[in-house]
Amino acid sequence: MMLPIVAVLTGIVIGLLFPFSLPAEYGKFLAVALLASLDSVFGGMRAAMEEKFDNAVFISGFFVNALLAVLLVFIGDRLGIDLYYVASLAFGLRIFQNLAIIRRYFLKK
Repeated sequence: MMLPIVAVLTGIVIGLLFPFSLPAEYGKFLAVALLASLDSVFGGMRAAMEEKFDNAVFISGFFVNALLAVLLVFIGDRLGIDLYYVASLAFGLRIFQNLAIIRRYFLKK
C-alpha cells in the first residue's frame, strides 16, 4: 500500500525540484499518460487493500496503460479525431471508481 503513495509523492517532489517544460502540442499526450498512470496507482492501492496486489501486474499495467493511452491519442491526432477526450473520460471514470472503493474500505474499518 505504501509503494504507490511513496511513488506519487516522490514524483511530485522531483517535479517541483526539477521543473521541465514541454511544448504545448505534447500536452494532450502527457495529460492522458498521467491519467493512465494515476489509474494504475489507485488500482494498485485498491488491490493492496483487497490483498490481491501483484507487483508485476502493477508495474506492467503502469507502463502499458500509459503507452496505450498515448498511442490512442496519437492515432486520434493523426486521424483528426479528438480521442484525447475518450481516454480522459475512461481513465477518469476508473480513477473515481477505485477511489470510491478505497473510501468504502476505510469507512468500513
